[in-house]
Amino acid sequence: MFDIGIQELIIIFVIALLVFGPERLPEISRKLGRWVVEIRRGVHEAKIQMEKEFNDVNATVEDDVSNLLKNVEPQAQKVELQEQKKEEAPIKETEGKI
Repeated sequence: MFDIGIQELIIIFVIALLVFGPERLPEISRKLGRWVVEIRRGVHEAKIQMEKEFNDVNATVEDDVSNLLKNVEPQAQKVELQEQKKEEAPIKETEGKI
C-alpha cells in the first residue's frame, strides 16, 4: 500500500522504540493497528457508497436518454418520410412527361 521496504520498517521500529520505550510500544502498536483497521473500513464504506451513488446517477441518465430517444425517434421518422416525399415528387413529375 505504501511501498515500504524492510529497511524502512526497521528504521520506523527503532525510532518508535526510542520515542515510546519498550513498555508502551505494544500498546501503541495495538492502537495503531486498530486505527488502520478503522481507516480501511471507512475507506471501504466510502467506496461502496460512491459506487452506489454513481450507479444511481448512471441509471437515471440511462432512463432519461431512453425516454428522449423514444420521443425523438417518431419525430425523426416523420421528417425522414417528408424528405422522401419531397425527393419523390420531382421524379413523379418527370415520369409523366417522358
